[in-house]
Amino acid sequence: MGDLELKPAHGAAQDAGTPRGRRRGGGGALRIPQPTIERLSTYLQCLRQLERTGVATASSADIAERTGINAAQFRKDLSYFGDLGTPGLGYDVPKLQAHLSHAMGLREPHNTVLVGTGNLGAALAAYSGFRDRGFSIVALFDADPDKLGQVINGLIVQDPDLLPKLNADLRADIGIICVPAASAQIVVDKLVAAGIRAILNFAPITISVRTGIIVRNVDLTSELEVLSYYLRAK
Repeated sequence: MGDLELKPAHGAAQDAGTPRGRRRGGGGALRIPQPTIERLSTYLQCLRQLERTGVATASSADIAERTGINAAQFRKDLSYFGDLGTPGLGYDVPKLQAHLSHAMGLREPHNTVLVGTGNLGAALAAYSGFRDRGFSIVALFDADPDKLGQVINGLIVQDPDLLPKLNADLRADIGIICVPAASAQIVVDKLVAAGIRAILNFAPITISVRTGIIVRNVDLTSELEVLSYYLRAK
């Protein structure tokens, strides 16, 4: 995923006052660094938890304590989106959550398809948390003849060759792939041909896509290796 471009928020500084680290693309858009984009999800999780517990306002120090991201970094990340806090009072939790949700495109639901209904894929298909956050898995696919026709969480597993035809009606824009490495590129090509514009890849392989398609790779083994390093470092 590359940097995110956003039009300046109301009240945001113009060119002369743009903080260091901001870059501008064509048309005066602000280019948000990828690490900032990735931290926004952490901030949103924190804000949702604060709202659930009845907290109406929070300081940057409060957010830092709960996320492990220092307060200065939090304030710098938010500066890309305008002046969102009130000096001496902090941040309005519901308003900040709504603002960041809008910035991340979460105000509209995303239809999602999943390819590969083995143990991991089936577990993801049954996970209700996706729908709670606005990501609805609307179709399941698997090339294994033994899995075709199975029903998982109310959805029938179908042949990936049907992707272009079915997605013309489903209009999914995100695809999740949980297939073996040898099948991953073929599946990705089918997803892109069907109109999928963003892919969450659980296959242990680097996939190739044309410009304009967004890919996020999730390698669970690599994450365990990182944990192993930290255990050893202690």
